[in-house]
Amino acid sequence: MNTTIIFINLLALAFLIFAFVKDRKKTKQSLILALKSFFRILPTVLVVIILIGLFLAFVPPAEIVKYAGEQAGFAGILIIALAGAILYIPSLTSFPLAASLLRSGASIASVAAFITTLTMVGVVTLPVEIRVLGKRMALLRNGLSFIIAILIALIMGVIL
Repeated sequence: MNTTIIFINLLALAFLIFAFVKDRKKTKQSLILALKSFFRILPTVLVVIILIGLFLAFVPPAEIVKYAGEQAGFAGILIIALAGAILYIPSLTSFPLAASLLRSGASIASVAAFITTLTMVGVVTLPVEIRVLGKRMALLRNGLSFIIAILIALIMGVIL
């Protein structure tokens, strides 16, 4: 097991013990609330895990490398960024997909573009944004978010 995972879990356990010692009643209430939240999002997480499995079963790693690998260059980053902008999945459940893409040969920049556009750009929610913010503001927000997401991806590709 990864030492970072062990450290984070030990730290969480230490804080849980601290909270339990400080106020048992609030800690129990918090744990019950957390458990309810867990079971509420569990179906979504399971569906996404199944979809990731199907995606990886039908899309060979060679294709992922071709369109999202290092040799795909800027065009690969744009393709994956567009996919992230169009897809409508919770960002929390997109992290396992991002990890699978990395393991299959996608570049860090492409995966960073996918995650950032997934969280920052909302093609599916654009009609609602237009109604609330107005057409100009909604398009401006999404356009700038897409550009910023690409910049973040390029920076991540250089740094990592």
